[in-house]
Amino acid sequence: MRNPLRGWRRWLLVLVLAGVLAAAWGAWHLQEFATRPLGPATEPLLEVPEGASFRTVVQRMKDKGWVDRPLEMRLLGRLFHVAPRIHAGEYRLTPDMTPLDVLEALTSGDVVLHSVSFPEGKTVRQFLERLRAKEALDFPTLPEGPGDPALLDMLNLDERGYESAEGWLFPETYRFTRGTSATQILRRSHERMLRVLEEEWANREEDLPYDEPYEALVLASIVEKETAVPEERREIAGVFINRLRKGMRLQTDPTVIYGLGKEFDGDLRTRHLRDRTPYNTYRIDGLPPTPIANPGRAAIRAVCQPEDTDALYFVSRGDGTHVFSETLQEHNRAVRRYQLGGR
Repeated sequence: MRNPLRGWRRWLLVLVLAGVLAAAWGAWHLQEFATRPLGPATEPLLEVPEGASFRTVVQRMKDKGWVDRPLEMRLLGRLFHVAPRIHAGEYRLTPDMTPLDVLEALTSGDVVLHSVSFPEGKTVRQFLERLRAKEALDFPTLPEGPGDPALLDMLNLDERGYESAEGWLFPETYRFTRGTSATQILRRSHERMLRVLEEEWANREEDLPYDEPYEALVLASIVEKETAVPEERREIAGVFINRLRKGMRLQTDPTVIYGLGKEFDGDLRTRHLRDRTPYNTYRIDGLPPTPIANPGRAAIRAVCQPEDTDALYFVSRGDGTHVFSETLQEHNRAVRRYQLGGR
């Protein structure tokens, strides 16, 4: 009698072989998809929001033209356990990338970094303007200026008794991912300034005519505004320190200009030098009440380690450099030569 199980065994073998072949074909098909370059798309940037699911990310890739087989992309993601390891951010995809490259980028956090640069000698208002110009930053509201209570609170300056944030932001280029809060950039800049000021103050020379790091920061901001020539910073700092020691007024134009604020139209007039304002160093003794800009490390170092000089005056040559003088007579001659055309 014929065994009925023999037929089932043959069918079972056929099914197993078919399954093996199907699995092999599926594996080859998935491998071919995983290693094939994406090709061009309509948009080079892929934004992954915070908390987005891998299905959402794949759908975004499909919508932008990067993936035409979303099912395979989701299978790859499941195979490599991608979903819980995705980093939020903005990714730059290129036509030569493969789906495997994309998965590696998503799980390694290889996001696009934007940047904002704060040059030395700029004011807090100018820093804030640069932040507002960066559309990749998140800033529902930004402080209006250095005395804005929101900014003082943000940087904890009010708790330390400061009424202005001027001078407390370190000039540097800051990199960030899309969606970063502008508040975070401001705090990073402030923390950087705190560290730099502490480091330079710790290495200061003895017998400086000021006792507090903040006073050094104020003078550093003036030095920063007076010259763009690195080699002159320590000598200019030395001149101002000599004047402070002798009880002479600093008589520096940048402080007057800062005190004028929006009233300054680019032309500093004699009447401006006569106005008694907290920042008019032609009328006040000692340092102005706050920095007038945000100085870099070199300017801070210059006022902590000034050049040993006997000069009490300096005047611009008109080319960015200065002539230094020990006496008023020498200074007046230099003024006539370089500022008055020899008159």
